[in-house]
Amino acid sequence: MRPYTGGDRAVEAVERALAGAAGADEAEAFLTVRSGEYTRFAGERIHQAQDIVERQLMVRVVVDGRTARAATSRIEEPETAARAALDLARGGGAKGTYGVAPAGPYPEPDLWHADVEEWDAAARSAEAAHVIGEAKAADARAYGMFGRAVTELAVAGTGGVRAYAAATEASGALTVKAGEGSSYWCDLGRSARALGLREAASRTVGEAARARQPVELPDGVHDVVLGPLAAGELLHFFGAFGFTGQALAAGVGAVARTPGEAVAAPCVTVADDALAGVGLPFPFDIEGTPKRRVAFLTEGRVGEAVTDLATAAALGVPSTGHAHIAREESPLAIPANLVMSPGATPYEELIAGVERGVYVQRFWYTRVVDPGRTTITGVSRDGCFLIENGRITRPVAGKRFTESVFGLLSRVDAVGDTLATQSLMNVWNGAASAPALRVRGFRFGPRP
Repeated sequence: MRPYTGGDRAVEAVERALAGAAGADEAEAFLTVRSGEYTRFAGERIHQAQDIVERQLMVRVVVDGRTARAATSRIEEPETAARAALDLARGGGAKGTYGVAPAGPYPEPDLWHADVEEWDAAARSAEAAHVIGEAKAADARAYGMFGRAVTELAVAGTGGVRAYAAATEASGALTVKAGEGSSYWCDLGRSARALGLREAASRTVGEAARARQPVELPDGVHDVVLGPLAAGELLHFFGAFGFTGQALAAGVGAVARTPGEAVAAPCVTVADDALAGVGLPFPFDIEGTPKRRVAFLTEGRVGEAVTDLATAAALGVPSTGHAHIAREESPLAIPANLVMSPGATPYEELIAGVERGVYVQRFWYTRVVDPGRTTITGVSRDGCFLIENGRITRPVAGKRFTESVFGLLSRVDAVGDTLATQSLMNVWNGAASAPALRVRGFRFGPRP
């Protein structure tokens, strides 16, 4: 496995785009490429082998105080995007300019793992066959995907930036169904070996087998242990809660209104950290700005916001390296590599510390209800169980909840020692990594 485009070709494409923007006061170009291979399985067979390549070259130009962008997937003709951006700017682009990134040194996180090169279709198929067989032996059925990918980013700008990086990625997702119950697992990272597939598959099959006949969970307030996937889901919403430069400039959200205040328990620390050894580390953003760790909550207290060049200019601060453009969206600075710091409490001790409560494997269909109060709603799903006298007992069906994220984080009294990572929807190279959490007083059912 190798980069689909490669460094020489990628840098050549963005440099040609930059040359095509001659006449602009300032210009930058970036190229993103993601080439992935996936093995999908269901029931007793592998039903789909899938290779996907996504790429986009985008040019931003500034002409007489007006800014415009244009993009293409045809990197063989990058000048066409440059000319289109120039025409748009000269014809009345958006007013305002915020410069381009200067040349500078970049951090060097661990991006390339040989075990992903070795994890080819044959290796992934063997893992799928093992999971299918293990599920069948437990009178259950397995559905899932194992995949690998290479992510590439090249950036060039009139400020002197010339940057290229390529990174491996390994991922897996597994649902096991048994009777009326199910269990779910997913993880991703730069290394295939770090996924721990065999152990994860055995655990997921075992949980599904114990969840065959779930009972209804009564409405009310329960102590809970949120599994790493459920805890990680909470991180998806930190951008909506005000940890972005846009929110800070507008005077809304946590960083603008409650800086330094304690909104979570002292054992809770959350950061956007693209240099961490978990998730999907990467050295710079699409503007060529070096990534750095941005502390959102430090021992429960509100910290910083992520910025790109535009929001940094508006705030009068340096960019944190979080420029992003999602599909069909305007450019925004957003959290992309969220990490909740692990604690020192093993899973068994988290459970043992609950006399009567619920273990929640994951949430789904979560949505923001009130960003100011950090309120979300969603449904618990898959391997959820009652906890009785400090032990996992009967399985429970999914249940609607509506909770304040900061509110429940303020009631955390123990943090697990193991992280799991999930992707962030519609975020390029986005990931959220979290440990399990023990939370006192989590409400299921309608709010009073």
